[in-house]
Amino acid sequence: MSGEKPTVSETLHEGVRLSFTADEVLHDEATGHHRLVLIRNRLFGKVLVLDGAVQVTSADEFMYHEMMAHVPLAAHPDPRDVLIIGGGDCGLAEEALKHERVGSLTQIEIDQSVVEFSRRHFAEFNAPVFDDPRFTVEIADGAAFAAGTSRKFDVVLVDSTDPTGPGAALFTRGFYGDLRRILKPGGIAVTQNGVPFLQRREFVAGFGSLASVFPVATCFLVSVPTYFGGHMTLGWAADEDDLLKVDKDRLQARMAGIETRYYTPAHHLAAFALPRFIEDMVAEARA
Repeated sequence: MSGEKPTVSETLHEGVRLSFTADEVLHDEATGHHRLVLIRNRLFGKVLVLDGAVQVTSADEFMYHEMMAHVPLAAHPDPRDVLIIGGGDCGLAEEALKHERVGSLTQIEIDQSVVEFSRRHFAEFNAPVFDDPRFTVEIADGAAFAAGTSRKFDVVLVDSTDPTGPGAALFTRGFYGDLRRILKPGGIAVTQNGVPFLQRREFVAGFGSLASVFPVATCFLVSVPTYFGGHMTLGWAADEDDLLKVDKDRLQARMAGIETRYYTPAHHLAAFALPRFIEDMVAEARA
């Protein structure tokens, strides 16, 4: 019909599709690594789509970024050195740098154009990052960096795309082995493990690889409207389980002065309680 607004569709999941009305198309280009589209939608604000998969929206980015950052950083007693692999929109870095206990944050992103693009278009949530002297971004392949670096980190956050194309290397046993090697004693790695209801095969394979490398491997949950299909899982990996037992009062003290819209210490603890169907997938992955 004449006058209808265009739509941009999420094409990641076979057999189902989520479409966003583009009230305005702000950008559309092919970069060296991705097809990058940015639209404005009435409900979700700015919507960034890479290769047919929605990466971030300005309306709900805080949900995912707060949980990926604050759960490990509040649990760790001294997260001085933090590494982010991926996370080109820099929303995760923005949340992590809210912790004064973080002394340095290194971000490894494969595509310079994504960082530059996000700096221009998502300044409403990432602008503080680029003025923070603790922040360094390096343009490199995340898997290659993890395999080759001699540096060690207290917390590693893997804010990856889904396990397709360049992102597939970030879900392998070899990559997780490199993460374990570059973690300091007592360190934590957190990974993006998708939406199990829609990505059962990918979840079982990815979490199985994680659990085969780390003595302690589990996942916690976040609900993000953009990432439709039910619960989204974030993997948790460490050598010991003590940091899963940090009590609410200690979490509250470590979060003092940090404003959030999703994360709370109570929700931090509750997020590790998994629905039965995800528990069953975790058991399948371990087997």
